Amino acid sequence: MQDFSKTKIAVIGSTMMDLTVYADILPAAGETRFGESFTTGFGGKGANQAVMAARTGAKVAMITGVGNDGFGSESLANFKNCGIDTTSVLQLPTHTGVAHIWVDGQGQNRISIVPGANFALTPQNAIDEVSKLKEVSVLIAQCEIPQEVTLAAFRTAQELGITTILNPAPYQPLTDDLLELTDWLIPNEIEFAELDKTHRAPDSDAVIASLRKTGRTIVTLGSDGAALVTADGSVKRFAAKKVTATDTTGAGDCFIGAFAAALASGASEESAVQFGIDCATKSVTRKGAQSSYPKIEEIDFSLIVK
Repeated sequence: MQDFSKTKIAVIGSTMMDLTVYADILPAAGETRFGESFTTGFGGKGANQAVMAARTGAKVAMITGVGNDGFGSESLANFKNCGIDTTSVLQLPTHTGVAHIWVDGQGQNRISIVPGANFALTPQNAIDEVSKLKEVSVLIAQCEIPQEVTLAAFRTAQELGITTILNPAPYQPLTDDLLELTDWLIPNEIEFAELDKTHRAPDSDAVIASLRKTGRTIVTLGSDGAALVTADGSVKRFAAKKVTATDTTGAGDCFIGAFAAALASGASEESAVQFGIDCATKSVTRKGAQSSYPKIEEIDFSLIVK
């Protein structure tokens, strides 16, 4: 088995408490329906990606904001239980972010988020905390914290020689400055279409390859796997095993956390993509976000090629 114990990455991003309702049919506007079950769970794109990376055995530092409430204390304890470095988890004078999630009978989800402490992070927080990172080779970010915070984090990371990965989710227009500081851009199909100047879907290799002139791109394609724009500008597609999805919540985050850990470990980019797909495929067969992620003994490290 590959040993990721010397791999060090960091995540700057969101921490949420997920409040999830499972129902065979979701209510329409003005309609009330009974659901099958309700759960609370740890979430937030940043936290999800950090937890999945830590599941591989990599050493992970989390830069985030939580509130001065019960959800904040529980989230901090969860990070510690997952073996994540919490030195840069900042407890701020507001509420912890929450995500209200509805999952239908086909495992598809709808999500509304209230950012709370995630939007209380400042660019100076980012500069201060990223500057403290030691021997970290990869920094991941998303769009559930203010973009100017991510920009400050990536600028500092680039000065330190740290590779940057941006997951542009949930979608928002990205500044040219942030894109220039992004080594790896990893959108899903919906985010790709928003980022494309003419809003084309990633349904051909030519369209996928045209998204960026500089930097690297991976497009996650759900049950169809992922597409990687290689160093020479061509597109390589990777398939996912066919499974019956129970809940797709957090699957994209699972991919990114696993991919980042593999990349930081020195794996080839192709094997890192397939590794991420395999972990994400396992996650959709279970309920929840972090609760669905494979444990280290379930992870197929034979996919890693260096």
